[in-house]
Amino acid sequence: MKSMTGFGRGEARGDGVTWRVECASVNRKQLEVSVSVARELGNVEPQVRERVSKMASRGRVNVSIRSENEAGSGAASPVQVNAEVMAQYVTQLRAAAESLGVSPDLRLGELVRLPGVLAAEESAKDVEALWPVIQEALDAALANLVEMRTVEGTHLREDMEARLKRIEEILAEVEEKSAQVPELHRKALLQRLEEAGLPLALDDERILREIALFADRSDISEELSRAASHVKKFRDTMDSGKPSGRSLDFLLQEFFREFNTMGSKASDAGVAHLVVEAKTELEKIREQVQNVE
Repeated sequence: MKSMTGFGRGEARGDGVTWRVECASVNRKQLEVSVSVARELGNVEPQVRERVSKMASRGRVNVSIRSENEAGSGAASPVQVNAEVMAQYVTQLRAAAESLGVSPDLRLGELVRLPGVLAAEESAKDVEALWPVIQEALDAALANLVEMRTVEGTHLREDMEARLKRIEEILAEVEEKSAQVPELHRKALLQRLEEAGLPLALDDERILREIALFADRSDISEELSRAASHVKKFRDTMDSGKPSGRSLDFLLQEFFREFNTMGSKASDAGVAHLVVEAKTELEKIREQVQNVE
C-alpha cells in the first residue's frame, strides 16, 4: 500500500552539466502530472509524464527539472540584449506618441519585455541527446518518491488495521447484544400490559405473534455477516499490492450502509451506541483512505 503524498530528489551529470530533478506528490482522485523545466530544455513533458505514469497511478505529481554547470554558474542561459530591435521599438513608440499628442513615457523595464529585445545566447538544447541523463535523474527522484509513499502507506495501513480490529470487536458485541433484543422486548411488552391492567399468559398466541414479528424485524444477522465479509475484503484489498484507494473507498460505503441498517433495525440503545462507535471508526478510516494511492 502506498500513500499519495511524498517527495523525491535525484541528480545526474553529463557533458559538464548536473541535472537535478525534484518530484513532489499530493492527493488527487486521478493522476495529474505538472512539469516545470528550464526554458532552453524545450518540451520534455511527454517523456516525463510517461515515466511518472509507470510509477504512480493517483495523485498530483509536480516535477521540477533544473540544470547547473560544474562551474556553478547556474541553470539560466546567458542573455543578450538586442539593442537594434530595442532602438526600433523606441523610434516607433516615440513617433506614435508624437502623432497622438501624448508624452512618450518609455521605461527600460517595459522595453526589455517587448518581443525580440531579450534573446538567449544558446538555442534550445538537443533534448534527444540530453534525455538519457535527465531520465537518470528523474528515475532516481521517482524511486525516492515511491519509497517515501510506501513508508507513508505502511503507516496508513497500521492505523487502519488497528481500527478494523476494533470494528471486529464491535461486531462481536453487537451480535451478542442483538441476540438478547427479542427477549428484552418480550419482557418490556409484558410489563407494559401488566401496568395497563391487561395481563396475558406467556403462551398467549398474540404475545407469541408480536414477539415473532419483532424478532424478524430486528434481525440483523445478514448485516453482521456482510460487515464481517467487508472486513475480510478490506484486508485482502490492502494486501493486493495494487493501487487500492478507490476500492477501499467503495468498501467503506458498503460498511456504512450495513451499520446504518443495523442501527435502524436493532431497536436497542446498547446496539445503537456500538453502531455509533463503529461509524466513528469508519469515518477515521475514510480520512486515511483519501491518502491511499
